[in-house]
Formats: sequence, C-alpha cells, structure tokens
Amino acid sequence: MKRFDYLTPVGFVLGTIIIVIGIISGSGVSGFRSFLDLTSFFIVTGGLCAAVFISFPPRELKKAPSVLKQAFIRQEDNVKDLVKTFVSLSDHARKHGLLSLDDQAREIKDPFLKKGLLLAIDGWDEETIRLVMDSEIAAMEERHRKGRRVFEKAGEFAPAWGMIGTLVGLVLMLKNLNDPHMLGPNMAIALLTTLYGSLLANMVFNPIAAKLEEKTESEIFIKQVMVEGIIGVQSGKNPRNLESQLVVFSSREEWQKQPKQVKTKKGSVHEA
Repeated sequence: MKRFDYLTPVGFVLGTIIIVIGIISGSGVSGFRSFLDLTSFFIVTGGLCAAVFISFPPRELKKAPSVLKQAFIRQEDNVKDLVKTFVSLSDHARKHGLLSLDDQAREIKDPFLKKGLLLAIDGWDEETIRLVMDSEIAAMEERHRKGRRVFEKAGEFAPAWGMIGTLVGLVLMLKNLNDPHMLGPNMAIALLTTLYGSLLANMVFNPIAAKLEEKTESEIFIKQVMVEGIIGVQSGKNPRNLESQLVVFSSREEWQKQPKQVKTKKGSVHEA
C-alpha cells in the first residue's frame, strides 16, 4: 500500500527553519535580506541545470519528475503478512496440489509475485524460477539506479557551481578594488554562491538520492522474500518449515544477520 511519506517535506521544512533561525538570531530580520542575492542564485542554478542537461539524455531527464515523486511516497509492505500469505499458499498446495493455486495466483495484484507463482504453477524448476526472478530484480535495480543518478549528479554539480560563482565574485571584486561601492556586492556573490551550492547539494539533491536508494533497497528486500517464498511453495515445503525459513526476513537486521545457507541435493536448506 502506498502512502504519503511526510518525513521528506518535514525534513525540507525543518532544514529551512533551522537556517532561517540561525541567520535571524545572528543578524536580525533585516540581516536576512543580505543572504538573498539573485545573481548568486542564478549562477548556481543556471550552471547546475546546464551541467545536468549535458550529462543526461532527454529520456532520462523526462523521467526525473516521476522519480522525484517517489521520494514523497512510502510503500508499506508488511513482511509478516507476506510470510502468512506464503504459509497459506504452501498449506493449500500441499493439500490440493500446486495447480490448485492458479486461480489465487491470477488474482494477486503484485506483478512480481504473480509472475513467480505462475512460473511455479506452470512447472518451471527452482533454478529457472530463481534465475528469472533475480533477473527481474536486477532490471528493477538498474532502472532505479538510472533514475537516481540525475539527483546524485546534481548533488555533485551544485557545490562545484557554488565554487565557480565564488571565483567569479572574487575576480569581479579584485577588478573593482578602486570602487568601494562594488566590493560589497561582488563579495556577496563570492560567498553566497558557495552557500547556495552547498544548500542545494546537502539539503535537496543528496538527501533525495539517499531516500530513493533506501526505497530501492527496501523493494529489493521484499522481492527477495517473495522469491524464497515462491521457491518454498514450488518445492512443496512444509508450511511450518517455510514459515521458520521466512521469519528471518521480518526485519532488515535479521536478514543481514541470518546464517549462510547451503542447498543439499534434495533442495533442502541447512545452516552452514
């Protein structure tokens, strides 16, 4: 089930409030205007957009808005409920045969789980099912990585363009040392471009990229649980044994800590 991920906008708002409070507490409300400079903002954002446009083809840039939307969506997948589903499927398959799951499989909304179960019902062997499912996971991971790269690169480019703006401001300042009226504005460009670049990188692009990466890892984790469940149902594993095997997936930490497993010739799984 998809829900609105409120932590993303909360993080943006909280970061903005902290910066504003820090500025106001040091220089008052009137001093806040000193941190607003259109020229500095134009150099950073304009240069950033130019670098991103050069780096990616149009088809990848067109996907950026839909990828960004994923940072504001939270996918709620309960692993425990998923385990219960596989236990129920396993019990039904042992009592009535694997082919009896055909109607249930076709009613499943998750396309990945549906495809895996139908492969099992159609009589594909464990190795082939795992190969097909792992290929699906790898393709999804690569697709997500490409979508995330736009924000990762933007996070790299933003500080660089902030530094470029700083150099521009310093050159202008040194060129106009004889004009005291130009020292202040040029120094503002030199310093504020660095500030804007750092803010865009560390409060917008890098956090969004990190959030998208975390969501990809979570989705891979869920799909790995599905693969193990599908294989368990296909092999006719005892529902209790299947539940015991899948229960280790109930949390990310347990998944990482579970002991290595090796397959016997009969397809059973034992701890190494």
